[in-house]
Amino acid sequence: MARIHLHPIGSELDGVVGPEDAARNRLHHQGLEADLQEKLDQVHAGWGERAANRVHEKGKLTTWERIEALIDEDSEVFEVGTLVNWGRAFKGSKREAPGAGVVTCFARIEQRWCIVIANDNTVASGAWWPRTPEKIERAQEMALRLRLPVVYLVDCSGLFLPEQSLTFAGPKGAGHIFKQNARLADHGVPQVAGVFGDCIAGGGYMPIISDRVYMTENAYMVIAGAALIKGAKSLQLTSLDIGGPEVHVHQSRCADVRVPDDPTALAMIREEIARLPSSAADFYRHGVSAAEPRFDPADVPALFPKDHRQYVDIEEVIARLVDDSLFHEVMADTGREMITGVARVNGLWAGFIGNRQGIVDEPGVGRRPGGALYREGIAKIAQFARACGEDGIPIVWLQDISGFDIGVEAERLGLLGYGSSLIYANATQTAPMFTVLLRKASGAGFYAMAGMPYDPVVQLSTPITRLAVMEGRTLAIATYNSKLDDDFQIATDDPEERAAIEEGMKKTAARIEADMDPVASAARMDTDEIVPLGDLRRWLCCLVESAWQSAGYRRTKNPRIWSIHDLEVLCARR
Repeated sequence: MARIHLHPIGSELDGVVGPEDAARNRLHHQGLEADLQEKLDQVHAGWGERAANRVHEKGKLTTWERIEALIDEDSEVFEVGTLVNWGRAFKGSKREAPGAGVVTCFARIEQRWCIVIANDNTVASGAWWPRTPEKIERAQEMALRLRLPVVYLVDCSGLFLPEQSLTFAGPKGAGHIFKQNARLADHGVPQVAGVFGDCIAGGGYMPIISDRVYMTENAYMVIAGAALIKGAKSLQLTSLDIGGPEVHVHQSRCADVRVPDDPTALAMIREEIARLPSSAADFYRHGVSAAEPRFDPADVPALFPKDHRQYVDIEEVIARLVDDSLFHEVMADTGREMITGVARVNGLWAGFIGNRQGIVDEPGVGRRPGGALYREGIAKIAQFARACGEDGIPIVWLQDISGFDIGVEAERLGLLGYGSSLIYANATQTAPMFTVLLRKASGAGFYAMAGMPYDPVVQLSTPITRLAVMEGRTLAIATYNSKLDDDFQIATDDPEERAAIEEGMKKTAARIEADMDPVASAARMDTDEIVPLGDLRRWLCCLVESAWQSAGYRRTKNPRIWSIHDLEVLCARR
């Protein structure tokens, strides 16, 4: 019977990084993480204590109070899209829109992973800002891909109208939220909504397709509120009169249950989730218990030096992410600049694909720099990704890549064709993919290794991620190439012209470096979340278990009949 034999990988930290280097690396990352946490705290504060007090005066809970009451006591919240719109100003508002005015996260409810989508009622009464619809739709897509139940905590005053042109129409406009509602329903993904306050226009539409809708006494759902209805003033009508629970629970039947307050609604939503099938994760563990890595996941930051050009051993990283630090490498003797293999995370199988750094020795080819994609490595990871899709194994991509090999030999060997094969494999992948941008995520290598355009369920960055086509200095050289000699030195003796070129190159490089900042990427939704390196293990436990929670929606094989075994036999013959 074919079996996967897991082998120990990794070493004690002192054997990998000297104590002084480890301390220096930790100190660098602590500074970056403190800066990140400060930004996250600002987002979580919404519009501050005064806004929270106004919510309480209305007899309601704030959004984060609702989430805390909804989820299991021992559940962590894995938030996605936290920094969307960070630093962005809007016409018609003296304030920014922290988190785009909505919270989207993974959390456990009644021991089931769910996606929670909750309007932040301390930010303009939960209005939809530019990118709010995109953020909601992204969370809905995650739920659809993993077949996770969705809980909507709706308290939405509608579009932020001064910027309606950026929110209403377009390929990611607000109407796509309702399309996603319909797609989720079409695929049988449970949706439960709690309506807690204002639900005007689009906010009113969002809960309707849900399988169960709860309304509190403070809630109303209306296509148009009292302010827009002619005669409402003379009749002394309020939006609650027009579309409150008396109307929608007892007359229109657009909602199912009327409840007195927020805590009651949240308790009843928990009861609804408890009625759903329990998680299949234990079944797919095949009798194996989850285990912590032998090497502390909190040591991952100590492996990464400040200088992104320095070597990091990807096997040491994996050893701090997987159960018992046990790993089974597949196709180890070809495409050595890439590592492919399987391991357990939280007791559940996952495939890993990552970049090796430093100088690697490729059999039959010789020594060459890692961190890039060559023909053998491209073919290897394409075939491994296909095997994972065939076997139903979720894939974790660990990117630290500078791009594809280039030059005469690369073109002669047909890297364009091999790269296209890999892109096809990722674009048609049926197994869930999760992508982690560890450090460099450069050029077409970012695409080829399941970057955001190739639909990973979740893409994570770290505080040291550098996402761009090329580095700032390199791009400045390319921009000013006609002004440089063959050694990339400024080719002029005119002092004024030299100074102008130097200044232009400096500004270009600085602008690109700013664009590469992971916070800027997260603000633009070019990545889903920024995660400290030491927290990656916890995130992978959540994501991999989420991938195995629901049964029957995708191909899965038991490990005895994986096609990975066939790959190993064929490679052994080679």
